[in-house]
Amino acid sequence: MNLNISLDLSTVLQPFLFAFFAFALSMAITPLYTTLAYKYEWWKKARTNAVTGESATVYQQLHAKKHRRNIPTMAGSIFVLTTLLITLVANLSRVDTWLPLSAMVGAGCIGLVDDILNIRGFGGGIAGMRASLKSWLIFAVAAVGGWWFYAKLDVTGIHVPFFGQLALGIFVIPLFVLVVVSCANAVNISDGLDGLAGGLCVSAFSAYAIIAMLEGRYGIAGFCLTIVGALLSYTWFNIFPARFFMGDVGSFALGTALGVVALLTDTVLILPIIGLLFVTEAGSSLLQIASKKLRNGKKIFKIAPIHHHFEASGWPETKVTMRFWIIGQISAVIGILLYLLGRTP
Repeated sequence: MNLNISLDLSTVLQPFLFAFFAFALSMAITPLYTTLAYKYEWWKKARTNAVTGESATVYQQLHAKKHRRNIPTMAGSIFVLTTLLITLVANLSRVDTWLPLSAMVGAGCIGLVDDILNIRGFGGGIAGMRASLKSWLIFAVAAVGGWWFYAKLDVTGIHVPFFGQLALGIFVIPLFVLVVVSCANAVNISDGLDGLAGGLCVSAFSAYAIIAMLEGRYGIAGFCLTIVGALLSYTWFNIFPARFFMGDVGSFALGTALGVVALLTDTVLILPIIGLLFVTEAGSSLLQIASKKLRNGKKIFKIAPIHHHFEASGWPETKVTMRFWIIGQISAVIGILLYLLGRTP
């Protein structure tokens, strides 16, 4: 009897140990990254053009001082590497962690190439890989993941809160692709202020760690808390004024992993609640682009995504970030409550 309690307690505590070791390992790796980043000048190039082609005048005015400080990018490689090492050593599971880890590393590699091109100044007004090429590569990672999800993990449906299971058959693959690609881009769009994306992802992955533990999926919970631990280390240095940026290697990796975790825990319809601000950020950019194209260049926001709109309206960067953090924490709690209520018989 006591042995079973001990084993159960050990199982529950293990994910939190992963978080602790991830934090410690990330802290240990950070000085090495910082030394290399400043020595070899891995500076992020400021964008000079908006997505729709016109000059990014408002953005340049808001962030002129920041880019004069020469802040290195690619720091996301720290938490991607940390998550990879800890998961391979202590939390590798065909059912729980193969898919999110592979997707995270795959998307991170795409982002890494984009960051390297950005550092070298390739790509014109928006330095880096062409947006269309990035989209296709992320799509490819998601498509392979969707096939594994359907063919190897035998997932053929999703849970609809308050309703039950909805059978999709092979159409679960395009759903997987849609969720993962959308989430990867949403987190990437949100990574625009010091500490913003890191803090929001801490809330989202913490929520999914709780959901995974409630489902008895301790491997997924451990994976989520590994990311949380590594992200806390990253965010320690990324809060205003940022010492470095995560880059696309970090934002694509985090967004992809978050989408996969939502699908694995069968809570994909709760993801927009837990990740409410990611949806808002991506939605504001889409609305801005649509408005410019359909209304002869007229804007809805002063600048998109919406965190820059608040900056342009006079909010200090730190106020935008911390208020978004609070909203992200509230939406994460609401998402957990909806999960519990939706599963109640």
